Amino acid sequence: MGRWKLNPTETRHSWAGVTLIELIVAMGILTILVSGILPLSYMTYKRSKEIELRQNLRVIRKAIDDYKKMVDDGRIAMELDGTGYPATLEILVEGVDSNDPDPIKLKFLRRIPKDPMTENGEWGLRSYADSSDSDIWGGQDVYDVYSQSDEQALDQTNYRDW
Repeated sequence: MGRWKLNPTETRHSWAGVTLIELIVAMGILTILVSGILPLSYMTYKRSKEIELRQNLRVIRKAIDDYKKMVDDGRIAMELDGTGYPATLEILVEGVDSNDPDPIKLKFLRRIPKDPMTENGEWGLRSYADSSDSDIWGGQDVYDVYSQSDEQALDQTNYRDW
């Protein structure tokens, strides 16, 4: 096998390296790829937050409904002018004494899930007497919860309307 012979006027340094054009083309391709990936990753992040919001709303609303059912079944005493809904969300975690012959403490949540769409994680509350679109909690009881976020979801609905 023969060896390649260099032209005496050429040096090894003239073959090494990348030209400016090659560098610009490579950077252009990388820019196009990154510009396509960033919106996709943002959509994935937002979708995961929306899934978490739906799950947290479902958990809290089920706990409120379970509390109301226990009151309706007579297992929890209803306050004199009460509606049968818990006075606060904390009651669902702390628990209430049952009216059973052998009283036990009934708990409905281990902890109150946070609102993933707001920085403070606090929920908006509605009492049974409030209207369905009210932003001000009457304070009598907790009939429903909603997100306090003003943002729109991927399906163009408002998080506070979920």
